[in-house]
Amino acid sequence: MYPWLFRTFLSKMDPETAHHAAMLVIRLLGIPPLSWVARALTRPDPSLRVHTMGLTFDAPFGVAAGFDKDAVGVDGLHALGFGHVEVGTLTAIPQTGNPKPRLFRLIPDRAVINRMGFNNRGSYAAAARLERARRRHRRTVLGVNIGKSRIVDVENAVVDYVTSTRLLAPVADYLVVNVSSPNTPGLRSLQAVDALRPLLTAVKDAAEDTPLLVKIAPDLADDDIREVTALALDLGLQGIVATNTTIARDGLGLVTDPSVIAAAGAGGLSGKPLAPRALEVLRLVRSLVPDDFCVISAGGVETAADVRERVDAGATLVQGYTGFLYRGPLWARQINRGLVNT
Repeated sequence: MYPWLFRTFLSKMDPETAHHAAMLVIRLLGIPPLSWVARALTRPDPSLRVHTMGLTFDAPFGVAAGFDKDAVGVDGLHALGFGHVEVGTLTAIPQTGNPKPRLFRLIPDRAVINRMGFNNRGSYAAAARLERARRRHRRTVLGVNIGKSRIVDVENAVVDYVTSTRLLAPVADYLVVNVSSPNTPGLRSLQAVDALRPLLTAVKDAAEDTPLLVKIAPDLADDDIREVTALALDLGLQGIVATNTTIARDGLGLVTDPSVIAAAGAGGLSGKPLAPRALEVLRLVRSLVPDDFCVISAGGVETAADVRERVDAGATLVQGYTGFLYRGPLWARQINRGLVNT
């Protein structure tokens, strides 16, 4: 049913409008008794539970940051069977993001290009919503992804991140420092170890007992990934999220008409073409860290076989976003059932 719906209607809608429509449905699914019915149909098998960072996840597969930017759909996403929900990216200062249009489908590649620019209502507003969500669903693991406010200079990024941390760490099960989005000017420069060390040190201090992870880009050279991983271990972080979207276009085997890709312009590419590099980065990070270090793999995941491949390659948890567009609302249920049968 969903493939027909996507081909016939959704693919013809503006991508951002379609996303907002989907989020409205997801929010409705989070309201009882609809949430009770949905969860009964999608609840992951107990055999899929994962224990990491002192937390218990219902299943290894969860929603990546970027899907629910403002923490408004947590209940509905839980009802749809996801093992965790990572909201954001949230910034200390509310911002509208980049000019529209800023979200583009590459349908032949089952991919998306976005240059959203951390559009969100700010950390303060999200903190209240997350507190209410935690009271409603104590079993839902809530990750919170934080980034730099656009109007804040890179030189002042530490204070900006710490502001979000103090607001959000108390209502998060884990916190992710995003220094790898390609859509905020200067952000990726914070991945350099000299800049990253003071940032992560300050955020870790502010986060106190909340597990802290850092999210890295697939475009980093392997030596840079080794340095960031060593830093994460040195500072006592609980994990790494690998990876964010890519700014690359060449070498990905894209089959979409080049004129369509050119028209979309700059931004981060996600979806199936990212899978090979995401898997490479996962294997590299896992080779450098102890078994109990949490490695969350994201990028190009769409099927249960994809998730199983990431787990077999060393992922503690796996996240998806773009696949939701192409697979529809029963995506997590399909993956969870597929994992039980493999």
